[in-house]
Amino acid sequence: MPVHPLLASRFSPLLFDPARSVTDADVDLLLEAARWAPSAGNSQPWAYFVARRDEPEHKRIVRHLARSSARWAPTASLLIVTMAHRYVDDTDWAYSDFADYDLGQSVAHLTLQAHAMNLACRQFRAFDLEALTADLNPGPGWHIVSMIAAGTPAEDPPPTRPRRTTQDLQTAPWS
Repeated sequence: MPVHPLLASRFSPLLFDPARSVTDADVDLLLEAARWAPSAGNSQPWAYFVARRDEPEHKRIVRHLARSSARWAPTASLLIVTMAHRYVDDTDWAYSDFADYDLGQSVAHLTLQAHAMNLACRQFRAFDLEALTADLNPGPGWHIVSMIAAGTPAEDPPPTRPRRTTQDLQTAPWS
């Protein structure tokens, strides 16, 4: 059985169609998909700050982009700031080793849902983390991890995408 076409055809565009936008229903569906990701102890330690292009929240986020991402990210329909809650409430744990991992699963669910909706996502970390954190001021225990640019791709997927082999995935530098 081959890899599911949704997985095999997903790509991360560097160009988004600035004329296309997303609806409230689109945003709700993306977040609904993210909500259903598995997490350790069903803790669901993720949150998103969603900023639609041409709205005040978007301008607020764009000013924190690094030069490299500022060339392409502002044309995406959405910029989504991802956050992980790294401290586990109601426990004696000082830190969650799995919050970032669980956030990643949630982002993967959102990404595949976007692709099923003929949208695309590009995840990135090219922004001023300190300034964005000061601006958004997430609550105690919450940490900004990355951003997602989402929208309609303005480019076709590449004909081939180099991927490591499954054999290569099994040859980590074990000691």
